[in-house]
Amino acid sequence: MSTLPPTLGPSFRRAEPDARRLSLIEACARVLAKAGAAGASVRAIAQEAGVSPGLIGHYFGGVDALVTETYAHVDAQVSAALDAAVAAAGGDPCARLEAFVTASFAPPIGTRALLATWIAFWSLVTARGDIARQHDEQYAGYRARLEALLADCGVAADALRLAAISTTALVDGLWLELCLSPGCFTVAEAGAMARRHLDGVISPDRAPG
Repeated sequence: MSTLPPTLGPSFRRAEPDARRLSLIEACARVLAKAGAAGASVRAIAQEAGVSPGLIGHYFGGVDALVTETYAHVDAQVSAALDAAVAAAGGDPCARLEAFVTASFAPPIGTRALLATWIAFWSLVTARGDIARQHDEQYAGYRARLEALLADCGVAADALRLAAISTTALVDGLWLELCLSPGCFTVAEAGAMARRHLDGVISPDRAPG
């Protein structure tokens, strides 16, 4: 007989597997940040999560599948932060575009912890075909969202692809340097550089020479 209160027992049992899966995913992200992809073993992740190593096999079938789901989970968290920034910017298309671009420079995206986890994922792109495909899909989704925001600001359809690629490269570079060397420039300065780039993309005739 269950010792859980009757009113809580069924819902608790339904939620428990999801909660355990999430705890393993979060533990995997922490291990990747601390030890890199090479250190993300079943034993290390289980120890980080405070569970038996057998649970990783039970819920994911192995460490490779867990890393794949962790990559998707971290990407979803980044996407949620970007969505929140765009929503908070209101209805002005250019304000929404600027919010999407500059959100990467501040927490929860602009942090060394996220950078460390992301570097571990990047290190697997050349080693695992499934991670390479996942990387391509995730970045394609980011660029598609950026293209839509650029289009809302009046960027011509034939210019959208390269505008999104150049903006993504700028954001990635600034984000990387901010996380690696935060004393080099500030979040505000990163935002100002990004806005200058966007001004040139949206109104190239008014871009500084």
